[in-house]
Amino acid sequence: MNYTEPKVIYTCFPGGKHKVLTMSYDDGRLEDRRLVELFNRYGIRGTFNLNGGLPRPERIPESEWVELYKGHEVACHTYHHPTISRSPLDQTARQVLADRMQLEGVMGYPVRGLAYPNGSWTPEIAALLPIRDAIAAEHPELTAADLDLISYKLQKKVVRTWLLEDGKRFVELYKTQYLYMMYVWGHSFEFRTEEDWTLMEQFCQLAGGREDTWYATNIEIVDYMADAARLQYTAAGDKVCNPNAQSIWVEVDGRHYEIPAGKTVALV
Repeated sequence: MNYTEPKVIYTCFPGGKHKVLTMSYDDGRLEDRRLVELFNRYGIRGTFNLNGGLPRPERIPESEWVELYKGHEVACHTYHHPTISRSPLDQTARQVLADRMQLEGVMGYPVRGLAYPNGSWTPEIAALLPIRDAIAAEHPELTAADLDLISYKLQKKVVRTWLLEDGKRFVELYKTQYLYMMYVWGHSFEFRTEEDWTLMEQFCQLAGGREDTWYATNIEIVDYMADAARLQYTAAGDKVCNPNAQSIWVEVDGRHYEIPAGKTVALV
């Protein structure tokens, strides 16, 4: 009996890329204006986790949210920013849902992401809510601090180091048999000096505008990888059906293919 020689098939990020950079910043403080301007200048995108119940002078007013965060993701951060591991479970659910409804009323789209306030969570909270903050969920020992950097493969191998040092290591990654993600998170109010802002701009100059990197929001990565897992291949690996609503990219024996939404593509 003859067997078909197997193909080497890899999931890719959009455009056949093998790296993705995403940013995540909490609390919607006034410093977000400068941070978003930096991201936009260098083509970097990310997620901003906001509290609907804290309209204070040091925070971006709701009237600016739509325009300021255009092209980025707005996600939940609870309504009042409590330390939810100390809260009753039903009140934690109310904090998240109230925040979500407030944000959706302003942004005009479903808000599906969530960052834990103060990095606080319990297994019961994680089971209750559609958590999208994988860093906090899987690594509760990590806290948001000035210029924190988490760089990890999608296999969740974590390395913590300094921003420019790890950024340089990230842009130099070249082995396309891996998918790499760099996830930078924190609070914009932690940029207290011009030196801090200079460092972030240097990082954006270094990491932005690279042909091998997808610049995405947190929820876009979650959705894309979930859709990629739903691709349907023949046993021979010569055809693939994409049942999703967005294109998915794959690499087959070194050649890249875009699999359009709702289509079956021959992998020849």
